[in-house]
Parts: sequence; structure tokens; C-alpha cells
Amino acid sequence: MKFVRLFALVLLSIAFTTKAASNYTEFIADKKIQSGYFSFYLDDTTGKVYLEISQFNHDFIFQSSLPHGIGSNDIGLDRGQLGDTRLVRFERAGDKVMLRQLNTDYRADTDNELEKKSVNEAFASSIIWGFNIESEGENGKKVIVDYTPFLLSDIHNLADRLKNSKQGNFAIDLSRSFVYPQRSKAFPENIELEATVTFKGSGAGRYLRSVTPDAKAVTVNLHHSLIKLPDNNYKQRIFHPYSGYWSQSYADYASAIDEPIIKRFIPRHRLAKKSPTAAVSEAVEPIVYYLDAGVPEPVKSALLDGARWWNQAFEAIGYKNAFQVKVLPADADPMDVRYNVIQWVHRATRGWSYGSSVIDPRTGEIIKGHVTLGSLRVRQDYLIALGLTSPFTSEHVDTSIMKEMALARIRQLSAHEVGHTLGIAHNFAASVNDRASVMDYPHPLIELVDGEIDLSNAYDDKIGVWDKYVIDYGYADIPADKEQQYLASAIKTAQDKGLLYVSDPDARPASGAHNTGHLWDNGKNPAEELIRVLSIRDKALANFGLNSIPVNTPLSEIEQVLVPIYNFHRYQVEAAAKLIAGVDYSYQVRGLDSDSSMVWVDGKLQQQAINALLSSLRTEVLTLPSHIVKLIPPKAYGYSRNRESFDAKTGLTFDPVSAAQASAKQVLALMFNAQRLARLQQQAVMDSDIPSVSTMFEQIISQTIKSSVPSGLGLLVQQRVNQQVVEQLLGLWHNEALVSEVRAEVFVTLTELNQWLSDKSRSKKYKLMAAQFKLLANQISFSLAQGKLVTPTSTIQLPPGSPIGNN
Repeated sequence: MKFVRLFALVLLSIAFTTKAASNYTEFIADKKIQSGYFSFYLDDTTGKVYLEISQFNHDFIFQSSLPHGIGSNDIGLDRGQLGDTRLVRFERAGDKVMLRQLNTDYRADTDNELEKKSVNEAFASSIIWGFNIESEGENGKKVIVDYTPFLLSDIHNLADRLKNSKQGNFAIDLSRSFVYPQRSKAFPENIELEATVTFKGSGAGRYLRSVTPDAKAVTVNLHHSLIKLPDNNYKQRIFHPYSGYWSQSYADYASAIDEPIIKRFIPRHRLAKKSPTAAVSEAVEPIVYYLDAGVPEPVKSALLDGARWWNQAFEAIGYKNAFQVKVLPADADPMDVRYNVIQWVHRATRGWSYGSSVIDPRTGEIIKGHVTLGSLRVRQDYLIALGLTSPFTSEHVDTSIMKEMALARIRQLSAHEVGHTLGIAHNFAASVNDRASVMDYPHPLIELVDGEIDLSNAYDDKIGVWDKYVIDYGYADIPADKEQQYLASAIKTAQDKGLLYVSDPDARPASGAHNTGHLWDNGKNPAEELIRVLSIRDKALANFGLNSIPVNTPLSEIEQVLVPIYNFHRYQVEAAAKLIAGVDYSYQVRGLDSDSSMVWVDGKLQQQAINALLSSLRTEVLTLPSHIVKLIPPKAYGYSRNRESFDAKTGLTFDPVSAAQASAKQVLALMFNAQRLARLQQQAVMDSDIPSVSTMFEQIISQTIKSSVPSGLGLLVQQRVNQQVVEQLLGLWHNEALVSEVRAEVFVTLTELNQWLSDKSRSKKYKLMAAQFKLLANQISFSLAQGKLVTPTSTIQLPPGSPIGNN
């Protein structure tokens, strides 16, 4: 009887298996198969994509991306944008398959499986999708799931980003979304799946309206990459604060008590010599980047040249042809993880370029580098070059010199963004070391030669000495037992050369204190360079006029060329301001580097910076020459003011006084920064050579409000500057975060200034300023007495400057 039951069960099992296999075969029979790392099936009838899964509980990388973007820099959803890189696995749960994202931030690097389990159970993972099983075969060892709903989901968080940027409320409309088979392909170590997805919604903001034919329907493409994990032969390289690389990190709960729990390492491509002991060797597998074939000439050649600069650094560490740049084949998919890509991206307005990477979350190995270059970049630099030189003296003018300046910048930009995809961070101190790195933000180094503006040295034409050190640190082929010693020696050699390194957290804040970490600057002494840049600006403005625009261009377009020239000194202002209460420090590690303590910027240099900044506030600097003011009419019909125009308070007409006010506001806001003033007061009481807060306040007021009264347009410019000084002081007074010792100085300054303004409003010497002095005195009195402002502070701002031509 038992035998009969057992035989019946066996027959039932065979019948079920045969039926399941038959069903599986039937299910895939009319579908197109793509065989690869995961095989998938395209159903032309239903438009669906089905994924075959046989590897359960097997880790792989899931990468999402946005191959077709929206085209607005302000929204920030660009063509080719990479999404999150996730370590995931498929897990079966009954009649479903789950896609679980693993938590790679918390681990236990140990052979003890129970210790690993304790960490995994302590921190959450994330199941990011659940699939229904459509068919199964091989006794359930492989299944078919409908991947379509996941592919048509908002994995890129586009709806949230539109909402957060106040561009409207949108959701996916499945009736207008579909699988995109042209970019859905399978390969042995990766598969690429793509869909066209339409978001429907309402309340579209102006940025979205400007780039969509129908602002109620936003259609983009979304891309999924399922990537086999690299083998275990890649070796991590330790992060050092001075290494020049970004830091990848995780918490290792298996760390010994006397070891840091946070493990830090650098991201980098895998690279090794064919002949490790040879002084010069080819790579086992070179790093190859592919340039978007859609880039037009001569920009294409410039981008190729700039990206190839990096081979200079690899040659310096004994590699031959280890870094290569080619043109992307016409039939290649830029989102395919097998290609490192330099992509040419169009937007409606200029904005940032950037370098991103697909990085193995476990190890930091860069699997794919992806550069996004804004296509308007070269046009902005060309505009700056034209404004500096005003070359259009006749109808037929050779502007090749100006074009070459723009192309020189695009070469540097290409090298810069590729550097990021090699794992390298910004170095904003490189300009102090004679342009030692392409990873700085370079301001064009314009010079006066025989009294005329010279563009020939605007940008560097090669990789820098800092860049060669960074490649040495990250990519030198070193035996494991000698690596620590080699890296320590490389750091010491670079430091002995005096190479400085300051990256984003220390360079970007308006309240930043570092004396060499600046964006878009030049020179060893920011104060001296500001005075020099102002002289360049003076020369450019003296030449500015009809010759600044080509023949057959509306005169109103002169304003667009004027904007970057009038504000040519804006970034050097930021650099000079950081000398006030500035600090000199470096990223040192005890015991490995040469020890150095943090020191304050010398008091004389701080005073020099104050003087230079006050020079930029002089009426004769801020007041545009009358020949320019009278030349710019309201916008010609068919043209309009835009974000690149000066802020105007005069209706349709060009407003030179508000242009001056915006420039003055920038300078004064930096000098009156609350955190900077707190540092300055501390430094001054400890070092009598450093000017105190009260001393700087006195100098600012003396050089602005108390200066001699100008005439003509300069009178109005000076009044706007005066208003800005009072607004900044009152802003400090109402700033709840202002430290008490500085608040006391602000109170005394406002009180004494109020009395001075009241007295001088009746003085013949200041007759032309009498009305404004009375107004300013009233504003101060009311604000001190009532604890609020009479009128809101000015919202006027400089037109967009950074990035200079979209870097």
C-alpha cells in the first residue's frame, strides 16, 4: 500500500513537472529572447518585457539612469543622468519574487557568519519591488516575472523632484508609457532595459513650461542596468585626506576595539600592468572613455584633447596607453555600463557639468565613468572673450583668438570632469600653485600686454603636477606588501613640493575661512589679484561699446555681453574676502605627514584684503561710463530680458544704478558675514596686528557713507552703496545667531552712525545726500527701537555667474 502511494506521488510529481515545463515552454514560445547575464523576453503583442530569474539570493548591482532628460538646468534632470547604484538580490517568496536592496553602509568584515548575521539583522534593508511569477521551470529553479511594471515605475524619483523644485504635481500615466526595445539588450555580464515613461500632472512651474511642448505631459526615458559583480581580484586602496580622492566608507562592526569602526577607501578604476616589474608597461586592460559622437567640431576635437591629458599622468607612473579616449560608436548605448562615456548634454539655460560613476558599493571599484558636459559651455566663454576685447571694428572680423580661448576652456573642462569619474575630488587651492591641477575651477587668466588685453594665457593646456601626484596615489601598480610605504612616500614628496590641497567643504561656504581654497580665482595673493583683475575690467570697459557685438545684432544685446565684464571681478572678491579672519590649515594626519599647525592670516594681509575690497566699492569703479549707459536701449522686439540680464528697477530700460547696487551688495555681504565677524573678533583680541570688527566697520563707513559726495550718476550709485551698508548692519542686528561680542560692536556702530547721519543731513557739504541721510537715520532709529525693519531688505542679486560657462 505504501509502495502504491509512493508510486502515485512520483507519477503526480512527474506529471506536474512535465506540465510546468510545458507551460514554461509555451509561455516563452511567441516571445523574442535576449540571452545574457539575465535573459529576458520581449512580447511584441502586449509590449511587455519578462525577466528570467534562476539566480536567487545572488548579489548583483542595479543601476538606474535617465537617458532622455527634461532639458532644464534649474530642474536638474539631465540626459544621461545616473541614478542610485544599489547592491541587490532576487529572493523568492511563494508565488512572488522580491528585489531586495542590501545595506552596504553597515557590515562585519569577518569569517564569522553569525557575526555577519547580527549586523545584517541590526540594520534595515529595502525591498524596492515585488514581482508576480508568470511561469516557472526546472522544478521552480527558474521563473519568469513580468518586469514591465518595475521598468515603468518612477525609479528616478522624477515626480518628487518636480514637486520639490516647485514645478508641479505629476504621476506616471501608464497609458502613455511603454517598453523601449531599441535600448533593451542583454550581454554576458550586464543587461540593459529601457522604457519611455510619461508623467501627467498640473501646476507646472516656469522652468518646466519652458522646456516641454505640453506642460501637462512630460515624457522621458528611464533605464535599468542589471550588472554582474566584478570578481574578487580588485584591491581597495586606503583613503587619506591628502590623497585628492573622494572617500568611500562603511562601518565595520568586526573592527578591533583599538581600530576605527569607519573604514575609508578611494574610488578608482581597476588598472594593473601587464609587466608589473617593468618601468613602462601596457595595462592588462586600459581605461577607455568614449566621447559622444554628436558633439560638433571644433568642440569635439577640443574635448578629445582635454580628456586625453590624463594619459600624461598615467605615463608618469609607468603606463603606456593605459588611458584612451575614442569616439562612441554610433550604435552604442551611452547608458550601457560597459562604456565610460563623455556625453554632450543640451539644456535651455547654462548650468553645471559633472562627472559621475557607477561604483561597486562593496569595494569602491569604478565600473563606469559618465561625464555630463553642458553644451552651452563654449558659448559663454566665447561671450566673455568678446566682451573683454570688443573686436567687431568692421563687418568681417576674425574672432579666432576669442574662439580659441573658449576651446581652451572646453579642453580643461573635459579633463576636469573626466577626473571626477576617475575618483578625483576638487582641489581649489591649485591656482596658488601656478595652476597645479585641472580639478580647480579656473578663472581666465587675462593679462595686459603693452596696455592691451591678451587672452593667450587664459587657460592651461596640460595636466597639472597635482594631478600627476593624485594618479600616482590612486593608480600606481604597487606590490601589496609595499603599498603603505609607497603611499606615505608619495604624500611626503607632494607636500615637500609645497602642493596645496583644499576641497569643497573648506572652499565653498560664503563664510569659508581657508586662505587659499577659492573657486574661480588666480594668483598667490587674492588681494593683489583683485586689484589686478579690476585693472583688466577697467580696460575692457573703456573699450566696451558698439564693437562688442557683431554687425546686424540689436543694440539691446550689448547688455548680455556687458554682464560678465562688469562683474568680471566677482570671484576674486570672494577670494579676497576669505583673507579677512582667514585661516591657513591643511589635511594633516599625525605621524605620517609633516606636522603643521593652523595659523591665522597675517594681520597686514587681512588689512590688504579689506583695502582691496573697499577699492571695488569706489564710486568710479561701480559707475558705468556714460558712453555705455547711453548705448543700451530697451530690448528689441523679438528679444527679451532673461536670467542673464542685470536686475532692473527702471522698467524696460537698462538700469546701471541697480547693476552697481548688486555688485556692492555682494562685496558687503561677504565682509559683514556673521561667522566671519565672529572669527575676526576672536583673532583680533589675541593678535593686535589683526584689525578688529570695529576697525573694519569704521573703514567701511569711512570709504562709503562718509566719503566725498560724487556727481552725476555716481551720486545715485553712492546712495545705493550707502543703503547697502546700513542694510547689512541692520541685518546683523536682527540676526539671532550673531555672537554677543559682535552684536555689541554692531550696536555701537549703528548708534554712532545714526547720530552722524542726523548731524550731516543738515550740513552744506552733504547737501546732495541730505534726503538719503535722513532716511538712513530713520531706518536705524526705527529698527533699534522697534526691533524690526522699516522696509524689507533689498532682494537685488547679481545675474548668474558661476559656473563660468557651465562648469
